[in-house]
Amino acid sequence: MSDGAGQPPVVIVPEQTSITSGIAVQEKLINAAKVFSDLLKPTFGPMGLDKMLYKSDGTTAVTNDGAKIVAELLVKHPAAKMMVSMANAQEENCGDGVTTTMLLCGSLLQEGNNLLKKGLHPLTLVEGFRKSLEIARKQINLDSRKIDNEKLVAVAETALTGKGTEGALNLFSSIIVESLTSISQTQEVPRAENIAMFKSNIGNIHDSKMIHGVAFRRRVLMDGLPNKLSDVKVAVISGDIKIRKMSRTAEIKITSADKLEAFVDAEQNRKNSISQSLINSGASLVLCGGEIDRDILHNLADNNILAIGELDSSEIHNSASSTGAKVVDSISDIETRDLGFCASVIWERNEASDMVEDIIRIDGCKKPGLVTIEVGGSGDIATEEIIRGLHDGLRAVSLAMEDQEVLPGGGAVYSRIAHAVRISSESEPGRARLAMEAFSRAMEAIPGALVENSGNDSLDSILELRAETRNQEQFFGIDENGRVSVIDRVWHPRTIITESLHLACETTIGMLRIDQVISSRGD
Repeated sequence: MSDGAGQPPVVIVPEQTSITSGIAVQEKLINAAKVFSDLLKPTFGPMGLDKMLYKSDGTTAVTNDGAKIVAELLVKHPAAKMMVSMANAQEENCGDGVTTTMLLCGSLLQEGNNLLKKGLHPLTLVEGFRKSLEIARKQINLDSRKIDNEKLVAVAETALTGKGTEGALNLFSSIIVESLTSISQTQEVPRAENIAMFKSNIGNIHDSKMIHGVAFRRRVLMDGLPNKLSDVKVAVISGDIKIRKMSRTAEIKITSADKLEAFVDAEQNRKNSISQSLINSGASLVLCGGEIDRDILHNLADNNILAIGELDSSEIHNSASSTGAKVVDSISDIETRDLGFCASVIWERNEASDMVEDIIRIDGCKKPGLVTIEVGGSGDIATEEIIRGLHDGLRAVSLAMEDQEVLPGGGAVYSRIAHAVRISSESEPGRARLAMEAFSRAMEAIPGALVENSGNDSLDSILELRAETRNQEQFFGIDENGRVSVIDRVWHPRTIITESLHLACETTIGMLRIDQVISSRGD
């Protein structure tokens, strides 16, 4: 009898642990990822449909924004979590292109799965995909075009198409370009973070406009305060405009009426001193992050100074950035050089549901560090979707201004990448050629999705697009009607395309390299 015969096998994991190995691992991961990418596919492109999200707190949202949908989904499957991580990276880096990244990753995985079933080794797939990615980068270099103002507007239109902003596409695209251009004088790289959003809750989306400054809602405490100022010097105070309370409890014993009167006069003199400091500074608008004493408010009003208090930290920061004012902590230290400037200040009273609110608009700032897009319309859900679309447009145009290069949209760049990889694969002697051909087919998933969502036949269109793509002098892609045509008004920032392609490829490779799944839950 040999040593150990008849003894039970060595157990290193609990009995409920499930271990899956071999091709079944990749197949499970790929199928889960494919389901996730197919979820977003109907939302893609100018003819994409919307999803209604019903949240756990009872609120709803209607959107076709891939980042928003992914953020709301509570996924459990490990492959789906990898896709969510990829989507979050794309949104953080570029602010757009999440749906494209999902579709590319899902298509690469599906094409890879077909070859795995035929016996191709996962590492051979990885080798072919990496070679294809390098060819794609070279093709992108060839297809990049320098930006100009016309292409910037086209980038904005491309980012806004298919979203809630499409009803006023020309208006919003011009507002986006104007907003980022206006802050380029003070910001080395204009970014979406330098553009604030304000919902007016009145009119419709065609009443939207850009404010060379800020707008916010606060109650103006006195009706007698001036409601229209011109050539305004602005003081921004971070704290209260009142006499500071004592930090310790103290008792003051007053033994005569004269001492009481002197005590009251001293308090009033202190208030007058605070008021005089603001008046002497030359400011005609005072913005305050805390409370404003009523007596001081009356003193300022008597000198035709508009004072608005209880602004939050973001409003204080935005106001200072727009007007060029310095945020002052101590009123006694305020000087003329600390003041900002704006051409006009207007406040108007509007009835709200439970209180009277005033809309204050600070406009006409010279060389603003921040501007505001005022979005018209009274529907909360619709307005929120418009603002999401505007953020995508701002990020896209900002990236284009930073890159100074753009790439054609409508699936044209992916069709040209597919063509370049297919041509290069013909000189590949090994099995990696199969992976390169799979990569080229996966690239065509983007124009294919555009065709499908427009209601046309994708096979015929892809074959036609392949034939037209051989013409390297013009960019051929899928237009808004789902037909193959020359693309000359649809442009994407280079970074969005390159980041999307890189993330999709690396996530696919990461899944293909997994050969075993160990689950302690047994599923």
